[in-house]
Amino acid sequence: MIQKLLLPTLLFFLIQSLCAQNVFNSTAEHNADFKVFVVDREYKADLLVFKVDRAYKAKDNVGLWYFTDAEYKADISLFFVDRDYKSDLKIFYVDREYKAGWRNENKKSELNIPTRE
Repeated sequence: MIQKLLLPTLLFFLIQSLCAQNVFNSTAEHNADFKVFVVDREYKADLLVFKVDRAYKAKDNVGLWYFTDAEYKADISLFFVDRDYKSDLKIFYVDREYKAGWRNENKKSELNIPTRE
């Protein structure tokens, strides 16, 4: 019973922290907070992500990610999976910062994730 309540709560906080954070690309699935799959088309994504070149640029912006070089510097650790069905979140990398944000409104509302106004 506790496990059924704990998983959705944990997933909510992990996804919320993914909105704009310093992230670390983990090489081991068991060390990662979250499993992510990169889709090949924008329409398939839950979240459109733009990689920023400075950590301060990622703050308070949905879908702006800064990849750190060390796990201790990261807010969250990600593991990139090779199949979409293994993932917790599907992302697509965009080429412009203004394009970053939620694509899948169902996923966003299901998890109650805030968006950029």
